[in-house]
Parts: sequence; C-alpha cells; structure tokens
Amino acid sequence: MCVELFRENGVEAEDGASARAVDGTIVREPGRGSQWRLHYSVRLPSLACDFFELTPAKGAGTGETLTRFPVAPGDLVLADRGYSTGSGLRHVADCGGHVAVRVNPQVLRLREADGEPFDLRSAVSSLKRAGDVGGWPAAVAVEGGEAVAGRVCAIRKTREAARRAVARLRRRASSNGQRLRPETLQYARYVIVFTTFPESEFDAAAVLRWYRLRWQAELVFKRFKSLAGLGHLPKRGSDSARAWLYGKLLTALLVEKTLRHAAALSPWGFDFRRVLPEQSLA
Repeated sequence: MCVELFRENGVEAEDGASARAVDGTIVREPGRGSQWRLHYSVRLPSLACDFFELTPAKGAGTGETLTRFPVAPGDLVLADRGYSTGSGLRHVADCGGHVAVRVNPQVLRLREADGEPFDLRSAVSSLKRAGDVGGWPAAVAVEGGEAVAGRVCAIRKTREAARRAVARLRRRASSNGQRLRPETLQYARYVIVFTTFPESEFDAAAVLRWYRLRWQAELVFKRFKSLAGLGHLPKRGSDSARAWLYGKLLTALLVEKTLRHAAALSPWGFDFRRVLPEQSLA
C-alpha cells in the first residue's frame, strides 16, 4: 500500500526543472531496539514524496548514497554532506540530472581542470566578510570512472553562525575522543557546495539559495517523528519492525493524499468580487 501511494505521488510531473531534496534518517527504539534507515526524497515545492526506501541501519548497501535514488533528466537534486561522494555525483550526471551537495572535504576529491588537486582552503579564504559569495570551476574525481565537472560555490557565514558551527564540531569531537584538524575548523566558517547546476542559469548565489531548500527534507522527518510517531519503534523482530514502520509511512502518505484532495475543494463562501490582501495570502 505504501508503494502504491508513493507511485500515485509521482504521477503529477511538473513542467520544467524539478527540484528534489533527498535525505536519510535513523529510526530506532531507545535501548536495544532494532534500528532502521529511511531514505526519502521529496519534490519541491509540493513536498510530495517521490521515492522512499526502508533498509536496516547497518550492513552492506544500507548507507546514504545518491545511487539508490532514481533520477530523471533535468532533476535538480539537493543533498547534504552524507551524499558527498564521487560515485553518487556520477550517478546523477549519468541520468541527466544536476546536483548541489554539501562538500565533505575529507571524502570528495576535488580537482582542477588539469587534474591537479583543487585548493579549497585558498579558494574559500578569499571570502573575507560575512555574506561574501564565491564560485570556482572544479571537478570531482571518481574511482574507476570519468570525473564529474562542476563548480564549488561558497558563502561566508556570520561570526555568530561560525561560532556555533565550531562549537558543535568541538562538542562532537570531544564526545568521540577525536582531534579536529585546523582545516575542519576553517571550513566551519563557510557553507561550501559542489554543484553541476548549469552556470548559464544558476550563478553561485542562486545555487546557494536553492541549496537552502534542502532543509525541507529535514522538516519532513521532524514531522514524521513528532506527529506520526515514526521514531517510536516498539518491535525487536525484523519482520514486525518493518511492518510497524510501513504502517507509519502509510499514515503519513495518506495524510499527503488527503491534503492534495483538500486543496482542490471548492472554497465555498469566498467572495471573489473583493479579494483582501490577507485572503490572497491565505
């Protein structure tokens, strides 16, 4: 039933470029309960689910990767740093889509046009003031495949935003017993994205504005866990846990379907002869 509702959500194709935000989240019961990973894609601005997959949280083939998502020509895919891999970018490019992904400097192998390493630290250091935006041609090396050509786009954060980002990194490193690299602290002062969006249509500032929409996928998970109770998994067996999660997804997808039908209802009582600003906004 979940799969059928998912297919129904994907029936209405949008004209022109179709933006999609993809992400994954862990679902687990506190204590020693089983753990699962929900891979999810929503279309923007409708927030309709167009793909989902439920996998165990651990084991081969269960991690976050763009290769598990179907991509149509012209799709604009927005993804967080967990999807910052050369193989995933190659998958989107081969399908005819475009991607904007948060750069994970420790994973993504950035290159210049001549194949030399891309000096990311030097590039972002040229952004001196909060709000400064920059874009540089770059490519991502792919093991066993052709490099993916694109651009690195970055914006310098405000002093307060950078301070909070550095504080989060320090807390995480302290709890994991790790030592932060100097370049990691430097990169925390910026939002850095690698993109294959066409430069003729999207300058660096536009790419970064579009990337902000990726947060909508995070909000979907928050609604699932707070309203649909997706985070509550009182099952230990594999089959029963999977059935429980699909029941939760069925509820969430039915809500989406109900909202689509509700939006098409005739607005009885609405005075079309005199439209006030607040009515237009509503």
